[in-house]
Amino acid sequence: MDVLTLDRPVEWQEWKEPITFQEFLAEVDGGVHAELEDGEVIFMSPASRNHQHLFGWLYSVLRHYVRHFSIGELLPAPFSVRLRETGQVREPDILFVQSKNRTRVLETYVDGPPDLVVEIISPESIDRDRGRKFVEYEAESIPEYWLIDPIREQAEFYRLGKDSRYHQALPDANGIFYSESVPGFWLRTAWLWEDPLPSELDVLRELGVLS
Repeated sequence: MDVLTLDRPVEWQEWKEPITFQEFLAEVDGGVHAELEDGEVIFMSPASRNHQHLFGWLYSVLRHYVRHFSIGELLPAPFSVRLRETGQVREPDILFVQSKNRTRVLETYVDGPPDLVVEIISPESIDRDRGRKFVEYEAESIPEYWLIDPIREQAEFYRLGKDSRYHQALPDANGIFYSESVPGFWLRTAWLWEDPLPSELDVLRELGVLS
């Protein structure tokens, strides 16, 4: 997701830096793409067409899979995650919380680690997604982090190890990545770079969602 730091509205000018999590929730509407970084509100700039096509396709496939097998809750941006270890508020492109952890999903944000976060990289977000967010998601003990770069046609999947560090989980010899955080879900990475993207119905048939 592209990132753009904007001047605050007039009523925010009176506040002392940094703003608190409660102030962020009170002042940033749930429909606004924004994050809280070191007490500063960071607004997201509009995403590219390529980003949105890939985001929409992946979210659609995951949503139908998660609903069909009733394994948890899938949420797209804009929906915030409160990272308690670092004090930041992030807004992944896609997040997933398993059924056993559903108490973490509140009305306007996830309080604590989701089981999976997905970031689709754009030129403006590459440093943040690979840098600060990588470190923050690792510190929060989020079990899986997917970094998808449509410009370089590169997908990286990271899984939290016993040492509490992210380690890259590679696709198999057939280019298929098997998720542990989304039980039973697998993804053929070549699908991500097809133009046009493959039919969601065909993919869902391969995943066993449709007959």
